[in-house]
Amino acid sequence: MKAAVLHEVNKPLVIEDVSLQKPGPREVLIRTAVAGLCHSDLHFMEGLYPHPLPAVLGHESAGVVEQVGSDVTYVKPGDHVVTCLSVFCGTCDNCTTGRPVLCTDTSVKMLPGASNRLSWARSEKLNQFLNLSSFAEQMLVHENAIVKIRKDMPLELAALIGCGVVTGYGAVVNTAKVAPGESVVVIGCGGVGMAAINGAQIAGAGRIIAVDTNPAKLQLATKLGATDIVDPRNGDVVQQVRDLTNGGVHHSFEVLGRKETAEQAFAMLAPGGTATIVGMIPFGQKIELHGFDFLRERKIQGSSMGSNHFRVDMPRLIEFYMRGKLHLEDWISAKLKLSEINEGFAAMKAGKTVRSVIMFDA
Repeated sequence: MKAAVLHEVNKPLVIEDVSLQKPGPREVLIRTAVAGLCHSDLHFMEGLYPHPLPAVLGHESAGVVEQVGSDVTYVKPGDHVVTCLSVFCGTCDNCTTGRPVLCTDTSVKMLPGASNRLSWARSEKLNQFLNLSSFAEQMLVHENAIVKIRKDMPLELAALIGCGVVTGYGAVVNTAKVAPGESVVVIGCGGVGMAAINGAQIAGAGRIIAVDTNPAKLQLATKLGATDIVDPRNGDVVQQVRDLTNGGVHHSFEVLGRKETAEQAFAMLAPGGTATIVGMIPFGQKIELHGFDFLRERKIQGSSMGSNHFRVDMPRLIEFYMRGKLHLEDWISAKLKLSEINEGFAAMKAGKTVRSVIMFDA
């Protein structure tokens, strides 16, 4: 099969012929239909986060089950599925206390470099990425890395739910638990940011402020639920938000993964407010906060993949889409072939897209 392989950081992905092992116990072979280009992949491509190389990247995807291994009871060939990197065991302390996104069982949620599912003609090991590797025509995954979905859901839209949508929506609903009427600001209007804005609208937030420098993205944000827009080029972004909200917001969501915007997210909180860091701040980077601000019970917290329970959250998100509450069609900026993947990432880095997707059947 064809797959996009990262050989070195800061170098283009290379389309290679690779192979997969046959499904073992509790493993599922999937024909990849669609894979989204996520900014998280770009972090690894640029070396901002470490990972063993060479590797087949990609983690936001949907497809059709082709074959199942022994002991698999959840899906059968022909089922449509969405993948999720939040593979869970179901038996560790975090799984059994309702936090499967933080599963600690490394025999299921294998650490980077541990998987031997991928192979090729070369002597060096080919690494699987985040237990998925969806920039390939097929994927071999643990059955607890997928959720079965209704077959009338378009797969190119379902793929978005596998990372960007569940991350942004989940940060609002699961991590921060935004209540009806509360004020929200989202810093960064890419795919995940749009999901947070749309999620805040679904959750019943009152004022929803979108922050970005791209006018087209700000316009789309208003369609997805933003009541106000803020362009940092027009002045101090913290002061702009404070002026709009008479002193600060209940919830801020940082979706860019930058030191300065994480600090701004905390600074624009009202007393008692909570900043949720969704973006992947580069490995080793520290942020600085004023200790005095904590005296007014301001809080800052992280969110991993929207604190999801993905086998519950994703079918619900699909129902929201089917009922016209989740506006997924507006997010897809480009549909690409696998051979065009590097152009897709270049457009992402230039800020030209909300989400591009690889269509494997195109």
